[in-house]
Amino acid sequence: MPNGHVIRGARVGSAPPRHPERHLPVPCRSVSYWCRNGHRTDIRIVADVTAPTVWDCPRCGLPAGQDAQDPPGRTRAEPYKTHLAYVKERRTDAEGEAILAEALAALRRRRGRR
Repeated sequence: MPNGHVIRGARVGSAPPRHPERHLPVPCRSVSYWCRNGHRTDIRIVADVTAPTVWDCPRCGLPAGQDAQDPPGRTRAEPYKTHLAYVKERRTDAEGEAILAEALAALRRRRGRR
């Protein structure tokens, strides 16, 4: 008696064959990119699509360009900002104090204090 975990009639490779006339390969071309460290990356792109000017190098992560003699330089990374830093950019100290006072007053009202 089977255990119920087997799907009857299914096995690897049991799918119907594909019709080759329905799945014609798309014409592609190869584009090469170089980074500052000399890494070469080849990608395949559809023939009628314009290639991006910059591609990230999969080895080192630097930007890579199509000109091997003059690859793009490092991009300047923005420093990490906390949520508080973004809030301080939008609000002045006086606005922050007013919002804090309003929030504390609402909290005291909910707790039954004055």
